[in-house]
Parts: sequence; structure tokens; C-alpha cells
Amino acid sequence: MPTRDQVAKLVRYVESSRILDAIDELYADDVSMQDNLAPAVVGRAANRERERAFFGSITLHQHRALSVAVDGDQAVIHWLLEFTGADGKRYCLDQLAHQHWKDGRIVEERFYYDSAKIVRDDVEGAAA
Repeated sequence: MPTRDQVAKLVRYVESSRILDAIDELYADDVSMQDNLAPAVVGRAANRERERAFFGSITLHQHRALSVAVDGDQAVIHWLLEFTGADGKRYCLDQLAHQHWKDGRIVEERFYYDSAKIVRDDVEGAAA
């Protein structure tokens, strides 16, 4: 299946809150996922657990793709994630995900966002 179709499938999974299904089906066994400059987490199982723990600790309000660009085996998705954290505060995470696909699966994904700009509804415009 072409990368463009696989990316569209990923977006459908994520937007319907099926991120773990997406990881199981669309991520390589040895996938490397990285947030900004943090060390990469390697392996589908480790990343699945990381995502399960995160999404299990929040109340999700929306997770949608604002735009998608695909060129060959590279994709960039502009995601908007709004959630209430375990601290009871509401957050908005505006991020880019750069992905490298191989054989219909993501082998490398890196997220780019400004952690100082995560918006909280209790302090308008303040850094989180």
C-alpha cells in the first residue's frame, strides 16, 4: 500500500482515539520515536506502553490532523492535541510529527513542539 494511503489510515486511527491500534498495525517492530531533543524510545512494545500510559492518564478532548504532507517515504503531520491532564488542567499541544516509512510501517518518528507554548486554560497564554 502506498505511503500516502498508510498515512491516511494513521490519521483515521488517531482521530478516532485508536492510537494503540495504529501502533500495532502501522509501526515497525524496531521503530524509533523521539520528542524534540529527548532520547529516542526504540521498539514498538516500548512505544506502545509509553503511549498507553500517556493516553490512559489524560482526558482527551480532540486529536486531529490539521495538515498532512507526504513525499515518497517521508510524511509530516501537523497535529493538534487537546486534553485535560492528571493535574486537572486543560492543555493544547500543537506539534509536527516527521515520519520515515518503510514497507508500509513507520520506522522513525520525531515530534517537534514548543513545550513552553503548551497552552493551559487556567493561565491564558502562559507557559506550561
